[in-house]
Amino acid sequence: MRVDLHNHTLLCNHATGTVNEYIQRAIELGIDEYGFACHAPMNYDPKYRMDITQKSLYEKWILDAKEKYKNEIKVLLAYEVDYLEGYILDEIVNAKVDYLIGSVHFLKNKNDMWGFDNPEFIGLYQSKDIDTIWSEYFAAIKDMAKTSLFDIVGHFDLIKVFKFLPKKDIRIIAKDALSEIKKSNMVLEINTSGFRKPIGESYPSIPLLEMAYEMGIDITFSSDAHSVEHIGFKYDEATSLAKKIGYTKCISFENRDRKIVEF
Repeated sequence: MRVDLHNHTLLCNHATGTVNEYIQRAIELGIDEYGFACHAPMNYDPKYRMDITQKSLYEKWILDAKEKYKNEIKVLLAYEVDYLEGYILDEIVNAKVDYLIGSVHFLKNKNDMWGFDNPEFIGLYQSKDIDTIWSEYFAAIKDMAKTSLFDIVGHFDLIKVFKFLPKKDIRIIAKDALSEIKKSNMVLEINTSGFRKPIGESYPSIPLLEMAYEMGIDITFSSDAHSVEHIGFKYDEATSLAKKIGYTKCISFENRDRKIVEF
């Protein structure tokens, strides 16, 4: 079975294509379960997410599509939620969805926040200690897992996006975050969008995925599509990688309940 659980809509303001176009392409590619997890509304960085007033429209789009295509593909409704203390909306964490993806896109920078994966702010890397940034990032992932609000960890090592890599062993830096993910029963996505970025590989990296496998952490698959061309991007590479490490099953969701599927 082919699952792809992290995909966007044009409501996030940095994606193109309609819900129907995405689903039709997913059907063409033989995807069995296709999840929309668009950037959830919050009162921060509004340029890159839907507004709270668009929540019902988004949910209607996906639920209508779920019904329309029910004999061809299983469509799932979700949100990608930024873990940002004080900004996460109750209306989102309590929404009637199939699952929630928790992601870290912001780190503290003096009195403000820094969107470290946004090319607009890439210059800030030059003024920071890379090992420290990595430690801060994985501390935020650990804190996110501790909340038990989310089902999937979004692009686990996103901090590598622009290829600013630490001197310290990444397995040591990420270990506590992985332990917390295991404890909170979250799922790691193998997210192929990293192949489209300077880092040129999927999230998480092989050493971290090997650690996750040894710790008994489950996985799922995501292309993190922001356009029709991204759908199913390098899906076969992702499944081959997972199999090479030892995985034979992945997780999908319905109404916040997990189910195990063979891939």
